Amino acid sequence: MKISFELAAEARNDEGKGASRRLRHAGRVPAILYGGKDEPQSLSFNHEKLLTLIENEKFYSTIVGINVGGKVHPVVVKDLQMHPAKNQVLHLDLQRVLDNEKIRLRLPIHFKGESVAPGVKTQGGIVSHRLADIEVQCLAKDLPEELVLDLSEMKLNDTKHVSDIALPAGVVATLVVQGKDQVVVSIHSPRAEEPEATPTADVAAPAADAKKEEAKKEPAKK
Repeated sequence: MKISFELAAEARNDEGKGASRRLRHAGRVPAILYGGKDEPQSLSFNHEKLLTLIENEKFYSTIVGINVGGKVHPVVVKDLQMHPAKNQVLHLDLQRVLDNEKIRLRLPIHFKGESVAPGVKTQGGIVSHRLADIEVQCLAKDLPEELVLDLSEMKLNDTKHVSDIALPAGVVATLVVQGKDQVVVSIHSPRAEEPEATPTADVAAPAADAKKEEAKKEPAKK
């Protein structure tokens, strides 16, 4: 199987919120590695090195090699928790990848041909993206590097569904398997801008009458 990234990790024995807090203060990120026949293993990563990887979308959609004590474990990222206000990784969940077991992973959809699609170029339509990624199921050896959806032949009011995404042999989309073939992208006409409402005589009259009534109630100036 192809490993796109490799990252060093340290095994840890201490667990709990206090231990995780101490790790973060020391510039480490607590993590858990699970899956396969082995027991879950607690790990920690260098925070700065991890930050350099999480900006790359492929970090979440390819196989990552985790080096623990000289042994490299192929894994996929299942969950990454960020601090709500800081650029800080709080926790990382990793799943072991085995040659004979299928994995489920979300892959980004890359759209091409938007600008030359007849629905946009000659018919003045607007492209509306409904989904940015989908989950696929496959063996690690069959995991595609990217998903591409070609829009170059789309006309006005055309739509493309998950089933229209070309997948390699051995790869299936979870939504299709579940019978939920959702719309991924469509081309539609731009909505006409509605003119701003202007006050009519019927609307303005009550306002003027109200001002007159208020003027009558005011005490006369001496």
